Amino acid sequence: MENISEKIIEVIEKIKPFLQNDGGDIEFVKFENGIVYIKMLGACADCLNLDETISNGVEMILMDEIPGIIGVEVLPNDFNSPAN
Repeated sequence: MENISEKIIEVIEKIKPFLQNDGGDIEFVKFENGIVYIKMLGACADCLNLDETISNGVEMILMDEIPGIIGVEVLPNDFNSPAN
């Protein structure tokens, strides 16, 4: 059985083309305590509709497709994920 991070990455890969069409992108950082941590890149990083894109798009899709996700948090682009 796949782990939850692999499932999250699969779903994010489905979302990416829509964001890339508008000059943006999304990057999975980590999953912890039910929260998916992501970075929004390119045009998405400074988009006025970012909150709506996250809550009505990314978060809704992830929560619908993967049990155990309770939310999505956007990390600043200068956040460095800890080495695994």
